[in-house]
Amino acid sequence: METMGRHVIAELWQCDFDKLNDMDYIEKTFVDAALKSGAEIREVAFHKFAPQGVSGVVIISESHLTIHSFPEHGYASVDVYTCGDLDPTIAADYIAQALDSKQSEVTEVPRGMGPVAAGMTKVSLTV
Repeated sequence: METMGRHVIAELWQCDFDKLNDMDYIEKTFVDAALKSGAEIREVAFHKFAPQGVSGVVIISESHLTIHSFPEHGYASVDVYTCGDLDPTIAADYIAQALDSKQSEVTEVPRGMGPVAAGMTKVSLTV
C-alpha cells in the first residue's frame, strides 16, 4: 500500500533568537518553504506571543506546515506534512537553514499506512 502522506517532525535547536522571535520573518520563511517544495498555499496564520515566541501555520492543498518557537531556548518545533508527490524534507531543510539551526533531530512518519510503531528512527544532524 502506498502512503497517503509524509510527515516530517523537526526539533530545531541552537537557532537564532531574533529569527525565532520575528513573526514576519517566520511567516515569510514558511511561505517560501511551502513554495520551494511545490505546494499550493491556501491560508496563512501566525501569532506573536509576549514576551516572546511565535506559533503559526501555512495550510497547503497538500496538508500543512506548522511551528512553535521558544526563542529563549533557541528551539523551534516544526511539522511539515504533505500528501501526494511533494517531499516534505525540502521545506523542513529550508526552514532549519533559515532559522540558523545548529542542531536538529528529524523524524519522518509515513501517514495512512496503519499503526505507527513507537520509537521511529531519528536522524540527528549537527551543523
